Amino acid sequence: MHISEGVLSGGVLVATWAASSAGIAVGLKKTDPEKIVGTALISSAFFLASLVNLKIGPSSVHMTLVGPMGLILGWAVFPAVFVALLLQAMLFQFGGLLVLGANTFSLGTSALVTYILFGKLARKNFVWAFVAGAFAVVLVACITGSMLVLTDLNFLTSAKLLVLAHLPLALLEGVVCAFLISWLKRVSLFAL
Repeated sequence: MHISEGVLSGGVLVATWAASSAGIAVGLKKTDPEKIVGTALISSAFFLASLVNLKIGPSSVHMTLVGPMGLILGWAVFPAVFVALLLQAMLFQFGGLLVLGANTFSLGTSALVTYILFGKLARKNFVWAFVAGAFAVVLVACITGSMLVLTDLNFLTSAKLLVLAHLPLALLEGVVCAFLISWLKRVSLFAL
């Protein structure tokens, strides 16, 4: 869901940088120092999963693991996503530095909303974990599409295509989320 550099309007960039900065600040404050290694591990899994992407207009489709990231990290997802996206922008020119706030906002907000809505349910039930993983991907696509449309109504077709292209990915990520949360719960790797 990387939005390319030079696509978004100044207003969208400023608003998403402000929101992402607030999310990162809260995330850093709420992150337990003992869980930093686990947070870094999840951030690196996101970094790797999202390297393979398919361009769709001014954005892309790729694995995100945003559902499990949100369910496991809560607010800590904002700094985790920010660091991974910063490294991708600097090392591979995915997204870019100016749109880093927007890309962090779409992924971090989706993960956090997933955590708030499905956190307790997904930890108890395989089906809810699937729903959480699928929901997170659709929400990221909708937020990304909305940022494009807020920039220029001419992006409406690209935004619709972006959301449609994420529907199969949502099903795949739902399955991955369900199995991952179930496995983590069994091995007690994280306090789920």
